[in-house]
Amino acid sequence: MIELKNDELQVKINEHGAELTSVKSVDDQIEYMWQADPKFWGRHAPVLFPIVGRLKDDQYTVNGQTYRMTQHGFARDMDFMVIEHEDDHAVFQLEASDETREKFPFDFTLQVTFTLDAHMLSVHYTVTNPSGDVTLPFSIGGHPAFNVPLEPGNGDFSDYSVTVAPKKAYQQIPLVGPYNDVKHEKTLNLTTPMVLDHDLFNQDALILDLDHVETTLMLSTRLNDHGVALTLQDAPYVGIWSPYPKRAPFVCLEPWWGIADNVDSDGDFIHKMSIHTAGPKESFNVGFQIRFF
Repeated sequence: MIELKNDELQVKINEHGAELTSVKSVDDQIEYMWQADPKFWGRHAPVLFPIVGRLKDDQYTVNGQTYRMTQHGFARDMDFMVIEHEDDHAVFQLEASDETREKFPFDFTLQVTFTLDAHMLSVHYTVTNPSGDVTLPFSIGGHPAFNVPLEPGNGDFSDYSVTVAPKKAYQQIPLVGPYNDVKHEKTLNLTTPMVLDHDLFNQDALILDLDHVETTLMLSTRLNDHGVALTLQDAPYVGIWSPYPKRAPFVCLEPWWGIADNVDSDGDFIHKMSIHTAGPKESFNVGFQIRFF
């Protein structure tokens, strides 16, 4: 377990999956991150790579060859190397191996960088294509889960809300089972805060089309001054999720550079909706920030 710390926050990150597992306030020891109770969901904040969401029948093709890969990819279940570590900074790295090539026939280097600055934790993804002649296709995303309520015994799920800025009506991409149905986008009015209710998630995650516009989602309550604010600069989508019908005491705010297969997907990875590419020797850089208050 790798620890970062400053005068405001104590942070823990597991080398397994480069997964953020704990963010605590130094002053009052409030734990912001969901603690992975398997009764509800046994993860904290997995890294989603090289896919976000589910593939049709958990399989896809590249150059006519079929490969199998389960939801959200394999990075979340692999051990990363720690290549840098200071009090306020750590870099985790995963490289392609014989094991990954069985599921994903491409070379890659994935780095996840965590940087702590006062009340802010920045998370940065760098996907590098080491190949000299093959283009690397992929998706990537985050899945951080936050305790609701933040203080045990102080409030309930419905006492919290998610405020989205810019305040406007967003296009929402519905899910049909685990697959996206972008042809039947809905409109979700977020000009006012969205009060949390478990029934919001009866069709799985709420997926907002951000169109790469800088967006902040704030999880907060009228009962106290504590919450989190997640900011994305250049993401196509964000997911808001809590497991249903379980009445789980957490909600996820998920920055996505990718999305589950479309209901009409042909299975060819290159045709996959919201796939990104890194050319030979190129890198792809994205990230997000979480402010804890």
